[in-house]
Amino acid sequence: MTDSTTLVALVLGLLEGLTEFIPVSSTGHLLLAGHFLGFESAGRSFEVVIQLGAVLAVLTVYASKLISVIRAAPRDPQAARFLVAVLLAFLPAVVVGVMAHGFIKTVLFETPILIAIMLILGGIILLFVDRMAPAPRYNDVTEVPLGVALKIGFFQCLAMVPGVSRSGATIVGALLLGTGKRAAAEFSFFLSMPTMAGAFAFDLYKNRDVLDAGALGEIAVGFVAAFLAAVLVVRWLLGYVSRHGYSLFGWWRIIVGSIALAALLKGF
Repeated sequence: MTDSTTLVALVLGLLEGLTEFIPVSSTGHLLLAGHFLGFESAGRSFEVVIQLGAVLAVLTVYASKLISVIRAAPRDPQAARFLVAVLLAFLPAVVVGVMAHGFIKTVLFETPILIAIMLILGGIILLFVDRMAPAPRYNDVTEVPLGVALKIGFFQCLAMVPGVSRSGATIVGALLLGTGKRAAAEFSFFLSMPTMAGAFAFDLYKNRDVLDAGALGEIAVGFVAAFLAAVLVVRWLLGYVSRHGYSLFGWWRIIVGSIALAALLKGF
C-alpha cells in the first residue's frame, strides 16, 4: 500500500464516518469520490467493509441504552417490542440484499450518473418531507409499532440503489409514518446495527478470494477513520435535527449531486 493509497483510504474513511448516519448517502459519496480520485477497491469491498467502523461507533455511543433495553426485555413488554421492531425492520433488507447483491455491486455501484441523480432526487424528497410530514405520533423510539417498523424496513430497501441513502430512506419512511424527527433518526441508528453488520459479513464472505494484503491495509485505515468520524456525527446529529430538522441535508444532497452530475456530463 503506497502513501497515496493510504491518503485516499483515509479521506474515504473520514467521508464514510461523516456521512453514514446523516441522510446524504455515504455509499454514494464514497463511490463518487472514488470515481473522481481514480480509486477502485477489489470487489468494491472497501466501500462496504469500512461501514463496520461506523457500526462500532453507534454501538459505542448507544452501548448503555442498548444493554439496558436488552436487559429489560424479559420483563418489559415495551423494550421487548422495540427489539422485535428493529429485527422486523431489518428483514426486508436481508431478503433484497441477498437476492440482488450481484446486480447492486456490478451494475448500480458502477453507474456514477445514476448516483448523482439519486442524490438530487433524494434531496428534493427530503426537503418536501421535512416540511410536509404528518404530525408525529411516536416521539419515543421505543413506541414505534411493529407494523410501522416493518414498513420502515421496506423503505430502507430503497437504499440498495447507491445515492438514495440508507439513513435517508429510513428517516423519510419513519417521518411519513408518523415518527418524530429525533425518534426517526434514533430508529435509523438502531436499525443500522444489524443492517450494516449483516452487509459487512455477507460482502466479506462474497469477496474473500479477492482481498489481498494491500486491500486489507486500505480497509484498516478507512475503518479507523470511519469509526472516529462517525462517533462525532452520532453525538451531534440528534440534537441538531431536533432543533433544525433535515433541510440542511436535503440542500447538501442537491448541491453535491448537481456538481457531480455536471462533472460527469463533461467527461470527468
